[in-house]
Amino acid sequence: MVAFAGNSLLCRAALGHTHIDATSFTTIRLISGALVLWLITCLRRGTRSGRGNWRSALALFIYAAGFSYAYLSLPASSGALLLFGAVQATMIGYGIWSGERLRYLQLAGLILAFAGLIGLLLPGVTAPPLFGSLLMLGAGVAWGIYSLRGRGAGDPIAVTAGNFLRTVPIAIILSAFTFKGIAMDADGFGYAVASGALASGLGYTLWYTVLPALKATRAASVQLSVPVIAALGGVLFLDEHLSLRLVLASVAILGGIALVILEKRTANGGRPINAE
Repeated sequence: MVAFAGNSLLCRAALGHTHIDATSFTTIRLISGALVLWLITCLRRGTRSGRGNWRSALALFIYAAGFSYAYLSLPASSGALLLFGAVQATMIGYGIWSGERLRYLQLAGLILAFAGLIGLLLPGVTAPPLFGSLLMLGAGVAWGIYSLRGRGAGDPIAVTAGNFLRTVPIAIILSAFTFKGIAMDADGFGYAVASGALASGLGYTLWYTVLPALKATRAASVQLSVPVIAALGGVLFLDEHLSLRLVLASVAILGGIALVILEKRTANGGRPINAE
């Protein structure tokens, strides 16, 4: 979870405190992540079934690009909260669309989370920039779609490596179209490499390694810590300010999602269910 939150901190640090542009950050992050994941799959033994596909790669790219461009204006704390909320809303929404019935407590949780999101985005001095917020919500939807498409696709590390590799030519095409706006410095390059190789490549590998030992609901509950870690990191390392609006919105959004997740666990009798 520290690695996942680290992506937000590294991206915000790079785009807010160095001269790298969002497209270059995205491209370097994806290339670095692809190289590390490819090396890991080459070194691993056992099954390597699944190599990814172009549709999943496109969803992954939309997430990565939207994530980077959103952090041109969003603080790390608000960005992580919006991203996480959109991911969970997408996956929960898919479950409802697929016929999953919500219990009363789950419905109350969804209403609470939605109210928290509205409260965060309402106009005001401490509201996050609307355009950046919409970009981050779009990135979260894309990541939710990517996660849903990855279920049962084979070895998750091999699949993730294949999808990362497929994003590289897409990112290069985007760089070619935005060539005149490309900017770079050593610090920005380093942050992008760290985001791709460490927070993404090694972070995803570690997550998929421990995931089989966790029940799906417990794994989802653990992810509730990501926006909190990002917010604390933003305060400690990026001198960001935690507004009362953000704190209240975080309690509402994360608390609402927790109600949905934990009530789902109760409904399933605590039995393991699949998760990505």
